[in-house]
Amino acid sequence: MSQLFVYHTSMPKQALKVLNHLEDITSTLNQVGIRFEHWQAHQSITAQSSNDEVIAAYADDIARLKAEGGYVTVDVISLDEKHPQKDELRAKFLDEHTHSEDEVRFFVSGRGLFSLHIDEHIYAVLCEKGSLISVPAGTKHWFDMGEHPRFTALRLFNNPQGWVAEFTGDKIAQAYPTLDELL
Repeated sequence: MSQLFVYHTSMPKQALKVLNHLEDITSTLNQVGIRFEHWQAHQSITAQSSNDEVIAAYADDIARLKAEGGYVTVDVISLDEKHPQKDELRAKFLDEHTHSEDEVRFFVSGRGLFSLHIDEHIYAVLCEKGSLISVPAGTKHWFDMGEHPRFTALRLFNNPQGWVAEFTGDKIAQAYPTLDELL
């Protein structure tokens, strides 16, 4: 189940509110310019499905987003605790950063925590299987996949080069609960 934790930047250890219902999460995030949706596969997929089969299972939703957002590429990323660079990748994603394009992720399986720094608030979004989040270009944020990552996600890009981050240098992310602390 997806969840949304909303913090004021002056109180990083105490959530102002915790939302558990999809409609409430979607509405709250939409109010600050964040797209959040829940998708269902249109065909059966398993852990052994190829990347092409995973993309095909969500082809209609992907096509809709490509048309609406001008996205030119889509790929599949899978990461688990056996990945040789999991600690390095986690550390990199945990630093607050922005992108010159939208960051669009759909969780095919597993989970991750996107934390969005918008004005005086932090919106920590626990994304789980079926969650789509679109973080607009220029939005300060960080991502935590946890100490024992296990997820498969679709990524949509405007830039054929893929994920390019501009780090803010702010250590704000260190003040907020990690994925493992929230669970």
